[in-house]
Amino acid sequence: MSIPVRIVLVGTTHPGNIGAAARAMRTMGLDRLTLVAPRTFPSEEATARAAGADEVLAGARVCERLDEALADCRFVIGTSARLRALSWSTFTPREAAPRLLAESAQGEVAVVFGRESSGLSNDELASCHALLHVPTDESFSSLNLAMAVQIVAYELRLALLAGVAPEPPPERVDPLATVDDLERFYAHLERTLVDAGFLNPANPRHLMMRLRRLFSRALPEEKEVRILRGILSALAPVRAAADGDETREAGTR
Repeated sequence: MSIPVRIVLVGTTHPGNIGAAARAMRTMGLDRLTLVAPRTFPSEEATARAAGADEVLAGARVCERLDEALADCRFVIGTSARLRALSWSTFTPREAAPRLLAESAQGEVAVVFGRESSGLSNDELASCHALLHVPTDESFSSLNLAMAVQIVAYELRLALLAGVAPEPPPERVDPLATVDDLERFYAHLERTLVDAGFLNPANPRHLMMRLRRLFSRALPEEKEVRILRGILSALAPVRAAADGDETREAGTR
């Protein structure tokens, strides 16, 4: 039985790590591999390191950008070797596994792994709903990419086989908004805040990151995002009519 969790590898530099990750997935019953801007793929080295997990490599989807890889996902966890300064909902692999399985019954879910040398950027983590952190020894916390994939895949397999009763997702009338829905909302929100003069367009990232974290924790549904965007659309012409063109010019300075 295939575990319905997408494994996304971002910016992988060594093709052997792709093959080893595919092998780690296959041994635990995962086969949904997505690669974002890999340096080299396909590759003979990847095939050799896959050691027979050829069908995982053959079925791998290759994307240029992370937003493309996650566009249809409704719940996404990003991995990190370090805890970030901003407040993140954080899981260990054992805590994440039942939640991922529960959410997979509602729609597409994914676990995102970053580059071998630097992991995921804060901007990339901003596309995720939560963070996954492996509690390694603090004096030597670096995990090989395939090892990290193996740990997550193993915990997913254990949770599935044990029939772990996951904590049910919050009761929902409508499905969660997809990553693509949320990205369009964030772009709309940023434009509106800049036009209103509330957000400095020269330095929007810190505030927008905090707003992303706020909405990620809330797990908005499709209909809720449509309502929020409707509010933004309604506010924009009112502001323009009340304050005239000068406000718009001030908001872009």
